[in-house]
Amino acid sequence: MRSRHDTSHDFEAYVAGAGARLLHTATLLTAEPPTANPRARRLLTLALAHTYADWDRLNGGDPYDHTRHHLATRFANTAWHHPGARLRSRARQEAPLARLTPQERLILVLRLYEGIAEEQTAALLGMPAERVRTVFNRAMAVVLRPPPRPAPAAGGVKAVTS
Repeated sequence: MRSRHDTSHDFEAYVAGAGARLLHTATLLTAEPPTANPRARRLLTLALAHTYADWDRLNGGDPYDHTRHHLATRFANTAWHHPGARLRSRARQEAPLARLTPQERLILVLRLYEGIAEEQTAALLGMPAERVRTVFNRAMAVVLRPPPRPAPAAGGVKAVTS
């Protein structure tokens, strides 16, 4: 049986190695700026706490996958499973990911940034692969489309802004 000190040391080494990437993933999910990301940090802290609690039971399993799973499911549960959850991030709307719904953002981050296959993403989120594909394609269309710009003034008349 491993001592608590060994477990703590192993976990600290894991966080030192994977923490920055996991924080970036959480920041992409919340669509916050990398320099001001309190929601992402809280999300990651909760996922890491869950991983630490399960550390001895991982039995050679990949702690990164375990943490990413809790990061994704916690984000999904708080962002789009609760009635009345905000559909769009309060982050700057000109940021490409901020224009996505939380579900679109989650699927896009898992598929593109984390490189998880469509079927694995569907299993992780408990949805059909066809739905994951549809949401992914819609998210890509939004991200690749430039944000809407104000219409130009017609005939030299300045547009009225309020």
